[in-house]
Amino acid sequence: MNGVMLLLVQALLYFGTMAAIFRARGALGIGVFVCALGVMHFLETYLAAVFFIELPFGLISPGSTVLFSGKLVMVLLLYIKEDAVAVRQPVYGLLIGNMLIVAMCLLLRFHEPVSLAGSRPDIGFIDQMGVLMVWGTLLLFVDSIMLVLLYERIAPWFGRHQTARIIVATALVLSFDQLAFFAVLRLVTGVPMAALFGGWAAKMGAAIVFGLMLGAYLRLFEGRSGAGEERPLADLFDLLTYRRRHAALVRGAGRDAGTGALAEHHLLPIGGARLRRAQANGRPLGLVVLEVMAAPGHGAVPLRPLAGALAMSLRADDLVFRHGASGFALLLEGMPPAAAAMMAERLRHLMQERLPPGAPGAPVPRVHLGVATGQGGLEEFGTLLRRAEAALRSARHAGPEKPPQAA
Repeated sequence: MNGVMLLLVQALLYFGTMAAIFRARGALGIGVFVCALGVMHFLETYLAAVFFIELPFGLISPGSTVLFSGKLVMVLLLYIKEDAVAVRQPVYGLLIGNMLIVAMCLLLRFHEPVSLAGSRPDIGFIDQMGVLMVWGTLLLFVDSIMLVLLYERIAPWFGRHQTARIIVATALVLSFDQLAFFAVLRLVTGVPMAALFGGWAAKMGAAIVFGLMLGAYLRLFEGRSGAGEERPLADLFDLLTYRRRHAALVRGAGRDAGTGALAEHHLLPIGGARLRRAQANGRPLGLVVLEVMAAPGHGAVPLRPLAGALAMSLRADDLVFRHGASGFALLLEGMPPAAAAMMAERLRHLMQERLPPGAPGAPVPRVHLGVATGQGGLEEFGTLLRRAEAALRSARHAGPEKPPQAA
């Protein structure tokens, strides 16, 4: 019984910490949550390979029961409150990072290490861990897709009972994972069969405990979960595996010859598609319009370096369009009003620093920004664009030292 209580304490500690980080994503950024999710992957795999405790129903590993099961529930939370695009980030990052670990360990074999105090590195153990980490991450990729698809597929069976839906989807995926991971674990380390049945029983308990905690967290702290409901499974699979129809639209969009940004005539169709996606997910879409005002009597400011600096400063899914004679428009997905205004102010300073210096004592070019955020309502993208342009005009008349205007 003491072992079960310790597992419950570990589960509470894990979920409470991760949920607190996720809850603070508006202030900290979602990257902190993703980093915390991935940083324990080695410990999780190590414990799953070598650290077992005996309970009445068999041998179990806390790494597999608590850390991996908890990670899978966190992936589901990320999907429910963010979207399928966000789910891919930790999974692909872990896969690439673990493959890099294996490659680095292979290269370590060409070194001749020095013995210190009679100890030498155990390369064989590192090899075992590398195999298990890559296999575990491949399973995490499959598990994540299965979990999200199952969560959506069984939605009609549970109606408004979201917690039961979470528990059933998690239990099914953890059952598959237990069989698949144990097969390779037994091959690599020779663990006994008691770990298969004990681990499965423990993971079913973990599905119930973590499912109850996630359901309570969603009701108490997150409100209605708009993302991840009533979404076609084919479209969802495209999102999870990087085959996005919207990405094809962006790839096919022409570039502005003068700046390298996306051409201005693509702003309305792509912006409309992103706003509709934001509305379907219940998430905001930030729009920033920016203009560079040349000093009187001076020539036009070169915009291509500024476009490149903007693209490098934004997230991977954010887009930069040419807009007007001397400006750009930026689409920022999932960006609430306060965060969009903060990013706009940071970009304004960045652009100001990148402007070419003028003659000594001459007026310098100025950067003005206008910000608007669609809140997932019924407005058209054209309305959002007009609000951002109105905010830009207000910023232009407010003077160079005013912060970006939001509408």
